[in-house]
Amino acid sequence: MKIGLWLLTLSTLALPAGAADGNWPSFRGPSEQGLTPEGTKLPVSFSESKNVVWKTELPGKAWSSPVIWGDQVWVTNADEGGTRLSVVCLDKATGKIVHDKMVRRVVAPQYCHPFNSYGSPSPVLEEGRVYATFGSPWVGCLDAKTGEVLWERTDLKCNHFRGPGSSPFLYGNLLILHYDGSDFQYVMAFNKETGETVWKTDRSTDFADIDPKTGQPEAEGDWRKAYSTPRLLTTPEGRKELISLGSKALFGYDPDTGKELWKVEAKKMHSAGCTPALGHGLIFAPMGSGGELYAVRPGGSGIVTDTHLAWKYTRVVPKRPSVLVLGEHLFMIDDGGVAACVEAKTGQEIWRDRVGGNYSASPIHADGKIWFFDEDGKCTVIEAGTTFKVLAENHLDSGCMASPAVSGKALFVRTRTHLYRIEE
Repeated sequence: MKIGLWLLTLSTLALPAGAADGNWPSFRGPSEQGLTPEGTKLPVSFSESKNVVWKTELPGKAWSSPVIWGDQVWVTNADEGGTRLSVVCLDKATGKIVHDKMVRRVVAPQYCHPFNSYGSPSPVLEEGRVYATFGSPWVGCLDAKTGEVLWERTDLKCNHFRGPGSSPFLYGNLLILHYDGSDFQYVMAFNKETGETVWKTDRSTDFADIDPKTGQPEAEGDWRKAYSTPRLLTTPEGRKELISLGSKALFGYDPDTGKELWKVEAKKMHSAGCTPALGHGLIFAPMGSGGELYAVRPGGSGIVTDTHLAWKYTRVVPKRPSVLVLGEHLFMIDDGGVAACVEAKTGQEIWRDRVGGNYSASPIHADGKIWFFDEDGKCTVIEAGTTFKVLAENHLDSGCMASPAVSGKALFVRTRTHLYRIEE
């Protein structure tokens, strides 16, 4: 059984109008959920010698996902040591590099775990503007036509400990970012026109000194770290809520003021990297290390763990790849290559099966199919249905840490070494 209906808001799904223009403005696309417009046909079979329109080398080490506006594709980039931070624009039709703007030279970079990169946060786009961050070393805005920096901030304090991961989020006149480090944990909104601070809210999490699993002192930093990107929803009552996943808790904030509205605690969870998904009046949030996916009802006030947690799922829970909401079901793949389908309203498992590989990239959906890109260059395409069915297995020369983008009938895939346009 194929699933051809999907929802974007809490109750019904509709893609923004910009999706019809082929724009993919953030790393989860115009839907912010990895979904494509109805009728999108993407290549199911491809390889280094099949259906590759262009392939452009990107020297350096950066895991940010490509984002697309008009005829431009943007990524961030960094050298392996984190001393040179740059924002890169490619021509969508040819793959030619149009801008390669170094925005900061860092004399003494923070430590970054070898698994991560100094350029992991993805940019976010709107007409004429590119917003990018490398965590505390730099956040700023570039002119999309000239590549020139319009504003920048280099004064923010956060020890990212294992490296940055949270991508910027646009809301109205605000650019919103997570800073969940080993020393400071806060959410911050900038005026997107000037870069000035509009609000800053510290996490209210009680970070205990004892690991609840072992009874021993917590590992320094990891229990405070998170890598997630926020989402926005509007409740049936009309209240806007910024959905923000940190270490040990899922938060709802007022996006205009930064006021904390509610939180769901998960004291045994940390290092959350997935972006929450929305549908059926619920927030679906893999909570991080600890392997639990929470389905949470929005709304409420204060600590709402006991009143707003609808269900938990613990069998196949990703720490890095975000989940897909398709019709009545959730589809996901964990970091170790096991995929699953569960009922969105109840958490009841429909199927789980091994795809194989290791995963950091989030999946995408088009035309009743799901694309999974692994860290070694394999892409498995499955049917988005209530039975597990593999449709194709493809291979590229290098693996994917970044999530793919879509424009028209083309996949834009960033591997460890290159950016591809893949299209039949």
